Amino acid sequence: MSSDTATKMPAIKVPAGWTLAGLAAGLGLGAVLQGSRAFAVMLPVIEPLGALWLRALQMTIVPLVASLLFIGVTRAVQAAQAASVTRHALGLIVAILTTSAIMGALVTPLVLDAVPIPQAAVSALHAGAVPPASQVPGFADFLGSLLSKNIIDAAPNSAMLPLVVFMGLFALASTRLAAGPQAAISSLFEGIAGAMLVMIGWVLALAPIGVFALALGLAAVSGAAAFGVLAHYILLVSAIGGVMLIAAYALAIGIAGEPPLAFARAMLPAQSVALSTQSSLASLPAMLASCRSLGLRDASAELVLPLAVAIFRATGPAMNMAVAIYVARLSGVAVTPATLAAGVAVAAIVTYSTVSLPNALTFVSTVGPIALAMGVPIGPLALLVAVELLPDLMRTVGNVTMDVAVTAVVDRRSART
Repeated sequence: MSSDTATKMPAIKVPAGWTLAGLAAGLGLGAVLQGSRAFAVMLPVIEPLGALWLRALQMTIVPLVASLLFIGVTRAVQAAQAASVTRHALGLIVAILTTSAIMGALVTPLVLDAVPIPQAAVSALHAGAVPPASQVPGFADFLGSLLSKNIIDAAPNSAMLPLVVFMGLFALASTRLAAGPQAAISSLFEGIAGAMLVMIGWVLALAPIGVFALALGLAAVSGAAAFGVLAHYILLVSAIGGVMLIAAYALAIGIAGEPPLAFARAMLPAQSVALSTQSSLASLPAMLASCRSLGLRDASAELVLPLAVAIFRATGPAMNMAVAIYVARLSGVAVTPATLAAGVAVAAIVTYSTVSLPNALTFVSTVGPIALAMGVPIGPLALLVAVELLPDLMRTVGNVTMDVAVTAVVDRRSART
């Protein structure tokens, strides 16, 4: 597979502003119409419309994740086969992503216990706005679910954990093939990924309408409490991302030995670009400049940063776990150790499938599988994607800062060897 897979993917434009406007309009109108006869007349039309859009979104998750995960894993293996500096960077990336997933699983429930979701909205949603989730498995069931005896059956049933494990192993196995068969399999999955991105682009182009319909139904049941839930959600998920941002500073200062003020000053231009573009890829030139300001060698930065931009989303596992746990609490789904273990396993793996995708696509392709693996209904995700524009600011700033921190650690370590 070529190294520029991300550049081959079709350009997908997601109407984030219009989607947010659709959410606001749906919530506002629903709050006004709550309990009215007008809403009873509109319900037979609005409810199926929202459900249809949600199903269209759901049907793309399994093939999209499977193909993108194959691409991400094979790219990581290719990187590991390159220079020793890149191998060191990849090892550090894997450790950070795993730690990020575990941190999100441990910290989010504690934060929700301290600052719970507004009870009015929870009660309204329990009254029927959110469909019931499947039974949560025990730990023995979790271990048994790691592998499926029939992966063809697992895929249509959205059994995400065995599917993710299988695709990861399949991708690793494909890298041991001769160049010809390996290229053929890679081309197949690149084609599937490209086609699925086009399809999900069509679905997300209709997001303003679908989100409006879903939000209208939600607000008509829960009233103004729906606004409070969304604000609470944005603050909580952003706070979990803030923990990873702090961890990036700790890594650069404590492990790489960067002076605190010097590192903070060097990061400001790259963080400014990240806030304005919400793109790690667009922030790459500014990150290279930050590395030069820190005195890092160009050879290290030019190897590590492109790898980080391609497969490294440090805040992703933690914030995605926070989203899934939040929806579980909102929906009344029990979060057990087995549930968290399944979520952590999927969160740590599917992050490699985000190949420079827009934030809405990344949200769907990473949070959806985690929720399915945890037995959490994914219906609320269709609404949360509308406000992902705001937590994504923290995601991008945290990712960019961690990318430079990892580069600093790798550069300082390689200089001492």
